[in-house]
Amino acid sequence: MAFSQQSLGDILHLNVGGKRFTTSRQTLSLIPDTFFTALLSGRISSLRDEKGAIFIDRDPKFFSIILNYLRTREIDLQGVEIRALRHEAEYYNVAPLVRRLLLCEELAQPTCGDILFYGALSPPCIPAQAFQSTESIPRGTGRLPEGQVELPENSNHPAIARPQGHSRNSSLELRLGVSNSYSRSSQDLRGLPGRGHSRAASLDLRHTRNSSADLNKLIRNDIGLIFGMTSTCWADPLRVQIIKAHHNWIVVSYAHFVVCYRLKDSSGWQLVFTSPYIDNQIERIAVNAKMGASETSKMVAISYGSQVRLWGISDMGQRTNVGTFNLHVRVEYLFFIGSQLVALSPSGKLGVWHAMTQQWQTQDVMPIASFDTAGSILLLGCNNGCIYYIDMQKFPLRMKDNDLLVTELYKDPNGEPVTAISVYLTPKTNICGNWIEIAYGTTSGAVRLIVQHPETVGHGPQLFQTFTVHQSKVVKVTLSEKYLVSVCSEYNHVRSWRVTRFRGMLSTQPGSTPEASFKIVALETIEPSTCVNYGAAVDCGPFGEQDDEQVFVQKVVPDSDQIFVRLASNGKRICVIKSIDGSTVTAFYVHECEGSSRMGSRPRRFIFTGHSNGSIQMWDLTTALELCYDGARSNGGPSTEELLLMLDQCDISNSLNSTPCMSPCPYGAAALRLKSSNVAFLNQQLHADNEKATNSS
Repeated sequence: MAFSQQSLGDILHLNVGGKRFTTSRQTLSLIPDTFFTALLSGRISSLRDEKGAIFIDRDPKFFSIILNYLRTREIDLQGVEIRALRHEAEYYNVAPLVRRLLLCEELAQPTCGDILFYGALSPPCIPAQAFQSTESIPRGTGRLPEGQVELPENSNHPAIARPQGHSRNSSLELRLGVSNSYSRSSQDLRGLPGRGHSRAASLDLRHTRNSSADLNKLIRNDIGLIFGMTSTCWADPLRVQIIKAHHNWIVVSYAHFVVCYRLKDSSGWQLVFTSPYIDNQIERIAVNAKMGASETSKMVAISYGSQVRLWGISDMGQRTNVGTFNLHVRVEYLFFIGSQLVALSPSGKLGVWHAMTQQWQTQDVMPIASFDTAGSILLLGCNNGCIYYIDMQKFPLRMKDNDLLVTELYKDPNGEPVTAISVYLTPKTNICGNWIEIAYGTTSGAVRLIVQHPETVGHGPQLFQTFTVHQSKVVKVTLSEKYLVSVCSEYNHVRSWRVTRFRGMLSTQPGSTPEASFKIVALETIEPSTCVNYGAAVDCGPFGEQDDEQVFVQKVVPDSDQIFVRLASNGKRICVIKSIDGSTVTAFYVHECEGSSRMGSRPRRFIFTGHSNGSIQMWDLTTALELCYDGARSNGGPSTEELLLMLDQCDISNSLNSTPCMSPCPYGAAALRLKSSNVAFLNQQLHADNEKATNSS
C-alpha cells in the first residue's frame, strides 16, 4: 500500500527483521533513488506490523549500520564483514555507501596478488579467420597416408601482432584495438565506452547483462533448449578452455585457436606461437617440447570431433603443418608418449602418429574405460575387465601387418570394467631394472594392487592386495612412492593409504595402512555452453610426480574466481588461489618447470590458471608447499562459511522459476544452474547439519 506524507508524518517507525527503529522522513530521503525513497513515494508496496510500523524483512544488524550512515555520513567497519554489509547496501541501493565498501574490498585484496602470485600473461589477439573456397586445389600432389585428411590451412592469415607492453588493463586495451568483430568476446563488449563498466563494481554489472555477445549466447541457449543442442556449442572466443604444459612450454587453448608460451631464463614467459583460426571448437590439446634436434623440435596437437591436427614448431615459433588425421570416432584423450602422438576413444579406437615413420595408424581394441602411461608403455583398462599394454618403442616393427602389439597383461578376477588405472615403475638398481606395480579401480568400487616383482618373473603380474572401501565406481587412482590414493564417483570421495616398501618394492610388512578419507567436492554446471571440454579443463588431479608430493586442485562451484589446493595424501589445505582481477577461473594445470641454466637454480612447481577474460595467471606451488610444511596454512577444503559464499553465485534449486527479487537494486549476473545430483548432495549436507544442531540442543 502507498503511504502519503500526511499518514506517515515526519517521524517513521520501522520494523526491520523484528527489531524496531525510529527515524525521520528527511533522513531516509537524504540520498535519492534508494529503496527508502521508492518506499516512501509509494513505488514499492509494504506491510505494517501490529503496531503500525513499516515492516522490512532484512537483517537488523546491518540496517542499523546503514541507518547511522544516512544520519552521519560516517561508518565504523570494525568487526563488520564488508562483503555482507555491501550486499545489504546494494539491496537498499545506497550508492555512495556501496562505492566506499567496494573501495575497501579493493584495498583488502591487492591486484598484485599474495606471496604465491608469480605473474600473469595478457590475453592474446584472436587470429584472423580465413574464408577459402572448397574447390581450391590441394596443396600436395602425393598420396596421403591412410586416415589423413587434407584440410585448408590459414597460414596466409597470421595472428595480429601483439604489443610487447603490459599493463593491468592490457587485456581490454588489446582487444579494443582490434577492429574485426570476431575478435571481441562478451567481456570486451562490456568494456566499451558508454557502458559505465568498472573492474569490480557490482552495481555497474547490472547495466551490462544484455551486451550483444551475452544476448547472442542467451538466444543460442534458448534455441538449444527448445530444438536440442547442435553439434557446435557457442563459446566465448577469449575464454581459456584448456591448459597443458611440457618442460618449459605451455599451450593454452581457446575456443578456436591455441597459443604457445616459452620460458626463457632472462625474459620470462614469451608468446612464440599462435595457431591459425580453427572453424570447429577445439576440444583437446597436447604438447611435446622435446622432439630432438630437428628444426621442428616442438609438437602441438589439437582435436575436434574425430579430427586430429598436428603442427611442428621451431624454437622461434615457425609452424610446419604435419597433417590432419581422422580417428573416425570422437577423440576423448590426446597425449604424447615420447615422440608418438596418441588419440583414444572410449569406444575402443586407438590412433598413433609416429615421428620416425611420419605415419598415422588406427587400431581397434576393446572399449576403453581408463589408461595410464609409464616410459614408453601405454596401459589400457577396458570394459571387459582386462588390462592391455602397448610398448611404443616396438611400434615401427609391425607397421606392415597393421598391428600395434596390443598385449593382454592382466584380467580382473571378477571381470569388472577397469575404470581407473595407475602404473608405478620401481627405481632401477644394480641388481635389477624397473619392476611394474599397478593399481586399478573397478565399477563396484574395488581397488586392487598387482605387481610384477623378481619372484613373479614368467608368470605375469600377481594380485597383491584388494581394498573394498568404496561403494561407488572408482574414477581415479594413483600409486606413488609413499601413497596409494583412490577417488570414487560419490562426490569425489578420496581414500588414501600409506604403502610400505623394501628396497623400492611394495612390502607386506607392515603393509598398507589407511591414511585419510575426505571429499573433493566440485559442483558441475548444466549450462549447455560448457559442453565438451569442461572436464579436461578443471580435472581435480591428483597432480605431481610419483616420487614427489601430489596435490588435488578443487574448484567448488563452476563460476568461481578461486580454487583450493590440497595434499593428495591427507586432504590438508596447502593454499587458496584467488584471481587477482576477480575473473572466473575456467581452467588450471599443475606443472614443474625446469630450472634455468644458471648455477644453483632448481625446478619449481607452478599452477597455471586460465580465466574468462583470456588471461593466464601463474602461482608458485613450491613456495606454497614450503609454507604448508611450516604449518602456515589451515586444514581441509572450503569451510562452511567459504562454501556458502561461493554458493551465492549458483542457483542450487531444481526449480525452473527463479525467486523474484523485491529489491529495486537487483543483482546483475544470472546465477548458474547446478546438476540435480549436486543439488541432492547439498540438500543432504544441509539435512545432516540440521540434525546435528537439533541433537546438540
